[in-house]
Amino acid sequence: MTQMKRRDFLKASAAIAAAGAAGGFGCVEIASAAPITVPTVDKLTMRVLIDSSHDQFLRPKTVGGVQSIPPGAGRGADYRKVLHNQWGLSLFLETQQGADQRAVLLDFGYSPDALVNNIEILKVDPTKVSALIVSHGHFDHFGGLQGFLDKYRDKLSPDLKLYAGGEDNFCQRFAGPANSLTEFGVLDRRELSAKKVTVVLCETPTVVGHAFTTGKIKRSGIERILPNTSVQWSEKDGLGCNVGHYAPAELAGKIVPDEHVHEHATVFNIKDKGLVVISSCGHVGIVNSVKQAQEVSGIQKVHAVVGGFHLGPAPGDYLKQIVTELEKLNPDVIIPMHCSGDNFVRQVREQLPNKLLESTTGNQYVFGA
Repeated sequence: MTQMKRRDFLKASAAIAAAGAAGGFGCVEIASAAPITVPTVDKLTMRVLIDSSHDQFLRPKTVGGVQSIPPGAGRGADYRKVLHNQWGLSLFLETQQGADQRAVLLDFGYSPDALVNNIEILKVDPTKVSALIVSHGHFDHFGGLQGFLDKYRDKLSPDLKLYAGGEDNFCQRFAGPANSLTEFGVLDRRELSAKKVTVVLCETPTVVGHAFTTGKIKRSGIERILPNTSVQWSEKDGLGCNVGHYAPAELAGKIVPDEHVHEHATVFNIKDKGLVVISSCGHVGIVNSVKQAQEVSGIQKVHAVVGGFHLGPAPGDYLKQIVTELEKLNPDVIIPMHCSGDNFVRQVREQLPNKLLESTTGNQYVFGA
């Protein structure tokens, strides 16, 4: 089982204490490094609240035992209101374990307007949400969070928690080439604290209701981080991140290429089916993410690989390699979303046509009974 190194734990603890003393965030927990007991669920229902596109002609389909149920035209009772698509991802995840039902919200899209609009049109009940998970510190995955809380916080659990992969999730990001960087947002723990949301830093595998997170993902094999953002490891007045990372440039607060140190995946174990591995962006590699889920759970069978795989900018030969590596993992179904890229979808269709399910904003997937 993966465990947090003592040195890393002490760094994180020191940073949290220092920030608290400086009048910064106060509601922070560190997930236990003890091995986890992986929950098993009878059924997982996944509603795509936000994805990058919507196809009203998508038809119901079943692949590898997974049902895909499109929302049709994506309209509610009022024909003037439609689902909003945007560069980002948000998933509403409901599970059933015997008589016990749970719901978590994974990522929040780019803007609260789109998230709230789609929740209302799709008639999703946000009061069911017992926990929040953020996959990594990119604005297109946390941008809708504060607006969601503005509207629904008083209807949610008083002890609501946000599970983040680690301190890296709260760093300031920048977009663009090194010579003309522009700000790309920062997840503000002070606002979360003001809304009485406790942050849980999950560098190690952590059980969240009926799900578990992978913790920090090991990097091996052929996968590499494709160009995306830059990051600044610094903290001032409770905003930003500061855990004493490793590179001297980072320790000095300089802006450096983003390695997504604490990106994590969210996973469900479906009874008699295997793992559903959800990689919201997969900057550290979708294959690495799946292998991490297998390692920390001790379960080898992969039922589904789902989410954004950040392969949009990947060259053709690299895509073929990645799909070949996915084939070795033998999932029943692959569901690319968000930043996976059209070229990746075409490559899966070419190499693994019987395993592909396409995504659209508003779609619903049913795993298990």
